[in-house]
This record gives sequence, structure tokens and C-alpha cells, in this order.
Amino acid sequence: MTTTNSISAVSGFGASAAASAAAAATAAKANDAADRFLTLLITQMKNQDPLNPLDNAQLTSQLAQINTVSGINKLNDTVAALSASLNAGQSLQAVGLVGRSALVAGNKIELAGGKAAGGFTLPSAANGVTVTVKDAAGAVVRTMPLGTVPAGKGSFVWDGQTDAGGTAKDGLYTFAVAGSAGGKVVTADTQMQGKVVGLVAGASGMQLNLGQLGLFELSQVVEVN
Repeated sequence: MTTTNSISAVSGFGASAAASAAAAATAAKANDAADRFLTLLITQMKNQDPLNPLDNAQLTSQLAQINTVSGINKLNDTVAALSASLNAGQSLQAVGLVGRSALVAGNKIELAGGKAAGGFTLPSAANGVTVTVKDAAGAVVRTMPLGTVPAGKGSFVWDGQTDAGGTAKDGLYTFAVAGSAGGKVVTADTQMQGKVVGLVAGASGMQLNLGQLGLFELSQVVEVN
């Protein structure tokens, strides 16, 4: 596990170094372009027709154009450097999450060793709140009543027992949480809970590997325990 984390972190720093190198190359090109422009402008002024000299407005316009291009290039360089720094910081932050439990939006639940857990958020208080667990075929495996639950975040634990009195096999299941209030159905937003077992360098940054639940970006994490 430690090896995987180190490789992922190094990948993040490698990407940062590449971005910094690209920014430096862009800056060099911008400087070259400015030098060429000034050289051409001076040559143009030396060889201008005395009877038809270079117009001040035209000169000002040309200088403004090169300054605008130079300013944009400098802005791009700054953004690239900032992005590289953020990616490096994100890599270090993500390494500290390995081994911890994370909540992400979704309706899957992983039963492992006869134990599974999930989270939910109710938009309003509800009565008769029930967690319904289904297998891959969509058949109801377990129904767990939670009673009256206030608005906000909640959680539950499933011991793997089925409504038929048996024990469910380890694996992935889906779940839903709902209740009622004022005669209307109240449906909760569900969150998957999984252990961070590793990191993967993605196109948009570091991703957390939550085992069978999949890969998730840091921005998708709702809570870490």
C-alpha cells in the first residue's frame, strides 16, 4: 500500500515539474517574440519614408498589441505555475487519506466480512424511514426500519442478515432510504461509504480508490472519517 501511495505522489510531482517546464518554455517563446517585434519596429523606423513617417497612432497600436500578447503570456504562465503548485499540494493531501473511511454520493453498498455501512441526507424530518437493500438483480435483500429521523445527515450499518433470515454473500449491493411526512414520500440523498485503499493520478488530479465502489476525485468526497 505504501509503495502505491509513493508512486502516486511522485506522479503528481512529475506532472507539476512538467507543467513548470512548459510554463518556462512558453515564457521563453514570449520573450523571443517581443525581441523580434522590437527589432522589426526599429528597422521599420530607420527605413521609413521621411515624407511619410510612421504615424504615432500606428506606433502606439503596434506597441499595445505586443504588450497585450506579452501580458496574456505572463498570465498563462502564472496560471500554469499555480496549477502545478495546487496539483502537488493535492497529491500530498490525498496521501493522508489512505486507510481512512470516505463518503461519496451514490447508492452502492459493499458488504465485506458480514458488515456494510452507508450514509444519507434527508431534506426534511420524516417518519417511518426505511433503508432498502437490493442485490444485483434488483431483488430486495434487506429492509431496515430507522423510525423517525430528523432532517440532515444520517447513517446506518448492515450486518449482512437478510429478510429471509439468512446471511447475504459479500459483494456489492444497492440501497435507498425513504420515509414520509404529511402524507408525502420523503426520499433521501444517499452516500456510499468505503475505505480509501489507494490513489490514482487522473487527468484532473488525484483520485481516491474506494475498492469495489470505484475511483473518485477529491471534490466528490462528502466526508472523511
